[in-house]
Amino acid sequence: MTFAIQGLNVSRGVAIGRAVLVASSRVDVAHYFVNADQVPAEIERVRRGRDAVVDEIRRLHETITHMGPNEAPHELGALLDVHLMLLQDDALAAGVKHWITDRLYNAEWALTTQLEIIARQFDEMEDEYLRERKADMEQIVERVLRAMKGTSSPIEAHNQRTMRKASQQDLLLDDTVDVPLILIAHDLSPADMIQFKQSVFAGFITDVGGKTSHTAIVARSMDIPAVVGARLANQLVRQDDWVIIDGDAGVVIVDPSPIILAEYGFKQRQGELERGRLQRLLHTPSVTMDGQKVELLANIEMPEDAAGALKAGAAGVGLFRSEFLFMGRQGRLPGEEEQYQAYRRAIEGMRGLPVTIRTVDVGADKPLDDSLHDDAHLNPALGLRAIRWSLADPAMFLTQLRAILRSAVHGDVHLLIPMLAHAREIRQTLAHLDHARAMLDNRGVAYGPVKLGAMIEVPAAALSLKLFLKHFDFLSIGTNDLIQYTLAIDRSDESVAHLYDPLHPAVLRLVADTIAVSRAQGKVVNVCGEMAGDVALTRLLLGLGLRSFSMHPAQILAVKQEILRADTSKLAPWAQRVLEADDPARAMTMA
Repeated sequence: MTFAIQGLNVSRGVAIGRAVLVASSRVDVAHYFVNADQVPAEIERVRRGRDAVVDEIRRLHETITHMGPNEAPHELGALLDVHLMLLQDDALAAGVKHWITDRLYNAEWALTTQLEIIARQFDEMEDEYLRERKADMEQIVERVLRAMKGTSSPIEAHNQRTMRKASQQDLLLDDTVDVPLILIAHDLSPADMIQFKQSVFAGFITDVGGKTSHTAIVARSMDIPAVVGARLANQLVRQDDWVIIDGDAGVVIVDPSPIILAEYGFKQRQGELERGRLQRLLHTPSVTMDGQKVELLANIEMPEDAAGALKAGAAGVGLFRSEFLFMGRQGRLPGEEEQYQAYRRAIEGMRGLPVTIRTVDVGADKPLDDSLHDDAHLNPALGLRAIRWSLADPAMFLTQLRAILRSAVHGDVHLLIPMLAHAREIRQTLAHLDHARAMLDNRGVAYGPVKLGAMIEVPAAALSLKLFLKHFDFLSIGTNDLIQYTLAIDRSDESVAHLYDPLHPAVLRLVADTIAVSRAQGKVVNVCGEMAGDVALTRLLLGLGLRSFSMHPAQILAVKQEILRADTSKLAPWAQRVLEADDPARAMTMA
């Protein structure tokens, strides 16, 4: 039966495919496809894991038979018997074999997928006792996964991981799978999303997230349809269901009828034609109708992304998010040489065009890895993150600064500092930069000049522009955090995501003033947050005086099309009217 799930529209377009549910587990589970000749080995891995757990349970059973009732109540023996029965259930073995043989899932993925199906069957049982056996099934699957992983002490591993969020890392899929796939997960971290670069997923759906959560940002950056904040998706969608993602409306359609499939198939083709038309603008200069040149830069996460930036016609890199070099390493931070080589690859990849490297911005919704979520503080977004984190770890910060300075030998490098708010933070940052240069001088290592910039993403910084412009060559407005901190909205919390508003009068005033003051002092200012890549806001930003936009390469051509159609001489007075309106969004639609 066809039904729809409402979420948040975060990435436009239509995706049609079969659902792939990433089941939650307290054990880290890799998800990838295997080759056909690997199928017997994968089935054997599951069998060995199951047999190991069977042997373990039997040994426990023998042990408790020699204990008194006070040491081992009879319920424990009964529970072990239930676990043995579930382990040897044909439905579990046959299902796992199906997912490996027919779908080419790796052993762990096949096991967790079959667990999801059996768990749903337990949920549908009327008998309360039988329904509760779902927990037993989850426990024995977890034990099999641990046996396959070779964990020596299940109890110790359980204690270490009970509070950890389920991991969906290593979604590295080969190109042999032809059926379009739609990923459905509770959430995806930035580190998880790196793995999607070469994936075959046509789109994804998450239970949680807001329009500017990093999951949403990466969806837009990859130019794939996505819906986030669809709270019931994991409960309502079944493994292998046909699913449509309507990224424009923020709707997920499950088990669509032939008529609905045909309608969305047509819409999908129309979107592909529009992307083809945009490609014709690739080599067209980014100039408005009244002759204003506009710089279109790219946001990138990894050095290899430079190729995509050039392919999209970017005039340079406006934001290299260096934190992605630090994530998912289980606390082993990259050294100076590793960072230097990464920055050098990005710079050389841009073939002489400028590259802006932002110092590491971790914390809040961007932990270094899944084991380092900040659960100790009530609001990590207001805690030790970005420049605060760097200044709290001088050795790490100096290592990064030295690597960036060294990379500047190879091209035009701009150094960008995130989340500055205080004069003392500015002084400390400048002192660390001088210290890094002195350290390189003492070692006799060559380094190049860098232009120094500050991100304006805290209201305190936007209200202290004269202080910032004394010390920095350029400013970059990080609208994602600026909106979050101005409106006191957690942008990753779907329960308040509807209050996140880039057109709030206070936000627009901070953005407009930053642009005006910077331009008045002859300093370059750009926007590198999500507002820069939102075509609905391009004309407004142009009217406010912005002449430098930085976004993911996938968004550049659509923004360029808006720029080519714009006349800034007419947009400027209109933008001022919008800025002064009580309801800017309404003022824009009435214009």
